[in-house]
Amino acid sequence: MSFTELSAPVKHSMTEKNSDFLAFLQPVQNRDEAMQWVEQYRARYRDASHVCWAYSIGNTRQPEAQACSDDGEPSGTAGRPMLHVLTERELGNSLAVVVRYFGGVKLGAGGLVRAYSAAVSQAAQLAELATVSPQTELAIQLGFADESKVRQLLSEYQGELISSDYSHLVTLTIRLPQSAEAAFCQQLSNLTAGSAVIDNNS
Repeated sequence: MSFTELSAPVKHSMTEKNSDFLAFLQPVQNRDEAMQWVEQYRARYRDASHVCWAYSIGNTRQPEAQACSDDGEPSGTAGRPMLHVLTERELGNSLAVVVRYFGGVKLGAGGLVRAYSAAVSQAAQLAELATVSPQTELAIQLGFADESKVRQLLSEYQGELISSDYSHLVTLTIRLPQSAEAAFCQQLSNLTAGSAVIDNNS
């Protein structure tokens, strides 16, 4: 299933009752990368009152991983609202960091939720998104006579040939959109009268 991901970093700042909120959106591919960025922001803004964060890896509707931190703010007032914005805006493979400099006026729990949500939401309005279509990799064993037909079929399904190996049979390693896999395999079976052997590498 295709999904959208953050494709470029974003920086945005806002002020709420004298507190400054600096919001950053950063493309990330896994938890380790997200946490490395969090540490960088913590080091850069060592004098800040709070460095709160949230990340979502993969499709926000079915994330591979997600986590968040209030970093000393009252529980549930920062990280979770930030994560909610990433999910609603479908910012997959992204890290949101909000750095707060306390301005002397307490916002209360409701005010904090609104402020952290707004900081990420406003940054998200500036975000560039890219569509990601999950790919699947298959190894196909077939007879020489069927190779050209299978190569033609592959191009019809926007697939790509990764490698070809020739022994007593031809082994083609291919990559194609996950969404096309079932239809491609059915057509392949029809074309080769069921003789092709398919091995899913992914």
